[in-house]
Amino acid sequence: MKTEEGLFIVVSAPSGTGKTSICREFLKVYPNVKFSVSYTTRPRRPGEVHGEDYFFISRESFKERIAQGEFAEWVENYGHLYGTSRKTMKDFLDKGADIILDIEPRGAKTLKQSYPRGIFVFILPPSISELKARLSKRGAEDDAAMKKRLEAAMDEIREVAWYDYVVFNDKLGRAVYYLGAIYVAEKSRRERPAVLSKISDFLR
Repeated sequence: MKTEEGLFIVVSAPSGTGKTSICREFLKVYPNVKFSVSYTTRPRRPGEVHGEDYFFISRESFKERIAQGEFAEWVENYGHLYGTSRKTMKDFLDKGADIILDIEPRGAKTLKQSYPRGIFVFILPPSISELKARLSKRGAEDDAAMKKRLEAAMDEIREVAWYDYVVFNDKLGRAVYYLGAIYVAEKSRRERPAVLSKISDFLR
């Protein structure tokens, strides 16, 4: 019997909204879900692990992978490249594994076009003032850089209409709970082959 294709959730958000923390905590609650590790050219931050947080590669290597069509999506953000491996996604999904992706909004929109069956979730802070406060905590940036990040965040928020769900990250635990509720609800949709199979067992 053919293995049912896995479910994949794409989580994206403006910079400083806490999407990475939400994904990490979600994976602790749902260890059966696999994390699709993205590639990036940005420097590794303290505490980050190659192959777990990102695959950290050179710009030259990244561009070679673009030329070879290895990325399902890729974007350049604040001078650094980010991309999702097409093969990694396919391998997980073909094996029936559920996966979660933590990617930039522009990359998420590209994936929506290629993988419309995915579940796309946008993370928002509780307010604009909170977004500004979180951005200011991200590091020493001058006012011009901060303004640029905020303008980019507002542009991304204006695109929210095409997402399937929105989760407000006012409390980390609550945001993780809501993301988990979305996952469980999507797994339980009547039209999913696994659900239909179990229903048919009752009707034999």
